[in-house]
Amino acid sequence: MFTEPVPYLVLRTPGGNRYLPLISGNSWTVGRGDDNNFVIPDVWISRSHALLQATEVGEFYLIDLGSRNGTFLNGRRVSVPAKLHDGDRLSFGQTDLEFHSPTSSKTTAGDRGAAFETQTSVLHVRRLMSVMVVDIRDFTSLTRQLDEAILSDLIGNWFNQAGNIIRDSGSWVDKYIGDAVMSIWFHGEREIAREEIVQIFQAISDLYKMTTDLSNQYPLPFPLRIGAGINTGYAMVGNTGSGDRPDYTAIGDTVNTAFRLESCTKQIGCNIALGQTTYDYLAIWGSAQQRFQEYAVRLKGYEVPTIAYAASFEDLDFFLLDKFLRDQLD
Repeated sequence: MFTEPVPYLVLRTPGGNRYLPLISGNSWTVGRGDDNNFVIPDVWISRSHALLQATEVGEFYLIDLGSRNGTFLNGRRVSVPAKLHDGDRLSFGQTDLEFHSPTSSKTTAGDRGAAFETQTSVLHVRRLMSVMVVDIRDFTSLTRQLDEAILSDLIGNWFNQAGNIIRDSGSWVDKYIGDAVMSIWFHGEREIAREEIVQIFQAISDLYKMTTDLSNQYPLPFPLRIGAGINTGYAMVGNTGSGDRPDYTAIGDTVNTAFRLESCTKQIGCNIALGQTTYDYLAIWGSAQQRFQEYAVRLKGYEVPTIAYAASFEDLDFFLLDKFLRDQLD
C-alpha cells in the first residue's frame, strides 16, 4: 500500500478500499467541493465539511467546519476539535472512513471516550470565512428600566432563539458577548458560493423578525431592536482557551472589522453594514446596488476611512425577495 508507515484514511467503496495518505502538509480538508484535499461525492456532505490537522508532535485532530449534517467520531458528533487515535471511525454524511496511524499507540474504547471529552489543543487554522456580529440596541437603558426577572427571561429567550436561527443557517460557532452574538460561516479555500452569503442574510432577516415578535411579548419601555455587521475574509480560528475550558473562536482583522461595522450602523442610521468583500459577492444581483448604499465610514482603530455598504432590514427583505423572484424566472 505505502512504502513507509504514514498516517492515512481508508474509504470503503463498492469497488474496493481507497487509501488516502495524510502527507504533504499538516492539514487536509474533506468535502464535496472540488477545492478540498479529499473530495467525496456524497450529497449529504457539505462543500467544505471537515478538516484534519496534524500538530508538531504528530497528533491528529478532527475539526468540523460548520457542516450542515455534522461530523462524527466513533458515532459521536464533533463540536470541538477531537483528537484521533489509530482505528477511529470518521463519519461525514453517509460516508464512513477509518483513520490509521501506524506510529500511534493503541487505545481502548474507554481511553477514546475520555480523550473525546477532555483533549483540546491550541490548534489554529487560517480559513476564509464570513463573520456576523449582531448587537441588541440600547441594552444599557433597557437594564436600567426593566425589572431584572423580566430582563433575564427576555435576554435568555432572545439568545436561545438567536442560537437556533444561526446554527440552522450553517454557522460553525456562535459566541455570546454581553449583549451581542458573533457567528462564523466557513467557505471554500479560495472562493465563496454566492448562495452561502445569501444564507447569512436570510439568518439576519430571521433574527430581525424574531426580535420584533419577542419584543411584543414583554412589557418593555421601548421596542427591542438589533443591528448587524458582516465582514468576509481570512482569519485564524482555533482554541484560545485552556484544556479544561476550551474557547473556540476566530481572531484577526476580519473579525475586528465585523464588530466595527456593526458599531458604525448607529452612526449612519442603518440596521446592517457590510464589508467590501461581502458586498462584492452580492454584486451579481443588480438589486444589491439598489438596496445597499455605499458609505465612507471611520471605524475605531483604523486610520483611514473604510468603505461600507449599509441597508435597513426592510431593504434586506426586499433584496431577498428580488433574488427569489429572479430565481423563479431563471
